[in-house]
Amino acid sequence: MTPGGWDPLFLMRSAMFEALRPAGFSLSGLTDWPSFGDYANLLQDRGIANANGLPLRFVAQGTRTENPEDKYEARIYLKGEVQVRNESWHDLFNALVWLTFPKSKAALNRRHFLALQKMISEGGPNRGPVQDALTLFDEGGVLVATSDPGLAQLLVDFKWKELFWGNRDAVIAKMKFVLFGHAIYEKALQPFTGVTGRAVIFSVDADYFAAALEQRLQMLDEKLARYLSDARHFNRTAELAPVPILGIPGWNAENERESYYGNEAYFRPRRNA
Repeated sequence: MTPGGWDPLFLMRSAMFEALRPAGFSLSGLTDWPSFGDYANLLQDRGIANANGLPLRFVAQGTRTENPEDKYEARIYLKGEVQVRNESWHDLFNALVWLTFPKSKAALNRRHFLALQKMISEGGPNRGPVQDALTLFDEGGVLVATSDPGLAQLLVDFKWKELFWGNRDAVIAKMKFVLFGHAIYEKALQPFTGVTGRAVIFSVDADYFAAALEQRLQMLDEKLARYLSDARHFNRTAELAPVPILGIPGWNAENERESYYGNEAYFRPRRNA
């Protein structure tokens, strides 16, 4: 059961959905869940392809088989087919992330496919640490762009109150958080204390923050695609810094008071290694 049924204005519920608004603008005119024709229209004239050079298509979810080539990530890489279920927020958000970050999603899918091939050739377990890291980010990823290394360090060090409250003005001026993971977008429809993403942090110039939204998204897509394509990254889940989503300024009215950051069950201090 999807939360609340279809809502054509879902992208305006919160600032958390800002990144998907350019790609999903046309959905605001629908009175019911998108059809496969609507999914095709979203792709029209965008020229989106997978890392194998094949044009992307949104298709109905297939029957599960034991054939490795029928696995979800394999179908994307080998056929350009992204499977979508009817009336599924989860799958709709995945489609919109493909439209918003096409290079990154293609690079992520390629890494998934290569890890799958390696697993099959070695006769290993169902999943390995690379696939775990990729999946964690695909589902719950957050992109953090900042021109201030000190703010990035506070995030890495789990110093949430110092970051989001003590340096609030600096965070607003010099730090942008952009949701990537489609499962996080789904949770943002009905956000709850405890929602946590996993971040990749990028250094940007100060002029990044003055750029138009679509330009900023394109810059992040290119940065993330290069990062994902580098085999030195995404080898274990511990590489990804946790982010308590509802602590981000502007994303939750409750965090406008200092006491909100006193909840250590949510804003957990870093454990000593």
